[in-house]
Amino acid sequence: MQVLDYNEIKGWNVKEIDAKILENRKAVFEFKMEKGIKRGSSTALEKPHGLKVAKKNIAKLLTARNAKGE
Repeated sequence: MQVLDYNEIKGWNVKEIDAKILENRKAVFEFKMEKGIKRGSSTALEKPHGLKVAKKNIAKLLTARNAKGE
């Protein structure tokens, strides 16, 4: 999961933003499921920072979509 740049997101159209929101929400779900499955075992998440990055990306994407007023 890569960190998205807000200035780059502002140039996207609403359909692109909505697609990325869906992609990041799916990633958050998968991270939470992986975390829940591995809770009982001694292994940790492969990339624990990915959940935080995905949540921040969703916030940036929603901010950009709301700024467009659509």
